[in-house]
Amino acid sequence: MSVALTKGGNVSLNRQAPGVRSVRVGLGWTVGAGYDLDASALLCGASGKVPTDQHFVFFNNLQSPDGAVRHLGTEGGGQDRERIEVRLDGVAADVEKVVFAVAVYDAVQRRQTFGQVRGAYVRLTDADSGAEVARYDVTPETGSETAMVFGELYRHGADWKFRAVGQGYASGLAGIAADFGVDVLQPAPAAPAPAVAPPVPAVAPAVPAVPAVPAVPKTQPATGSSPVTCFFDPTHGVGSAVVLWQPQWGVPRQVETCAACAQRVQTTVPPFYTPQQAGYPQQYPQQGYPQQAPPQVPAQHQQEQGGRRFGTGAMIGAGAAGLVGGMLINEALSDDEPQVVVNNYYEDDDDSFF
Repeated sequence: MSVALTKGGNVSLNRQAPGVRSVRVGLGWTVGAGYDLDASALLCGASGKVPTDQHFVFFNNLQSPDGAVRHLGTEGGGQDRERIEVRLDGVAADVEKVVFAVAVYDAVQRRQTFGQVRGAYVRLTDADSGAEVARYDVTPETGSETAMVFGELYRHGADWKFRAVGQGYASGLAGIAADFGVDVLQPAPAAPAPAVAPPVPAVAPAVPAVPAVPAVPKTQPATGSSPVTCFFDPTHGVGSAVVLWQPQWGVPRQVETCAACAQRVQTTVPPFYTPQQAGYPQQYPQQGYPQQAPPQVPAQHQQEQGGRRFGTGAMIGAGAAGLVGGMLINEALSDDEPQVVVNNYYEDDDDSFF
């Protein structure tokens, strides 16, 4: 007979299902059109963290390193949306618990939460007989959650127990991944820049190959939760993902973004989207973003700026300067004694004027 659990409740497998060797965790929900939810399992050690990223079992990694935990998807049909099988005697000795979570895919961009999810549940069945051992009907507490831990299997001495958790995360699967030490979004190191060959006359220079865009997982966990807002647009909310951003000028560096901007960066050929700075129009076209054309200068203004024009006063001043300069040069080349100029009249030894 199945045990109906409430939040925080647990059941012993030795007592409820003696001799059980493998269990299947069935997860289900009801949503409207346009919603896509994904189930996952995290194998954690004594520290509460996953030993490696391979201990995070989801649609892009269907089996744990020891082979004891397998993501079955919708295999087996029935009422469950997704199923995860755990072979209890095959779980590695350093794994203390297996956590089962469900996340709304692309929740930030689609503006979706568990507030619109109905009938969410997790149930534990004997994989051999199909008999249900325990069931927990999950109810979101606030409705703003975008991911939730439904339940967990954990060791209790020589026994295994199943606990109803029901913990929500507003930061999506990235928040769960951060809590359990998953680092699936760590970017690969940048490749060294290719050497530039000297230009050859009459031959077009070789165009460097565009680096391949890394494959983007369907759901992108982040390197850690952070109070910092999205690097590209603070209005997007918390920067829940860390990606390698290559600006138009400068070297690549890691930035924290929202899930939508993280996916856009990983699917856009470098240079990646560069945020527009205040006071400076964005001059380089970027995929998916409106561009600001440079201001147009009137033709009349361009004509006036095309060449310099000098007024009459400027011409007279230039002529006077030339005249004085010529007189000074003539005086310097003359063998006569220098004369004193006073108000354009010349003084001689006889004090007479001409």
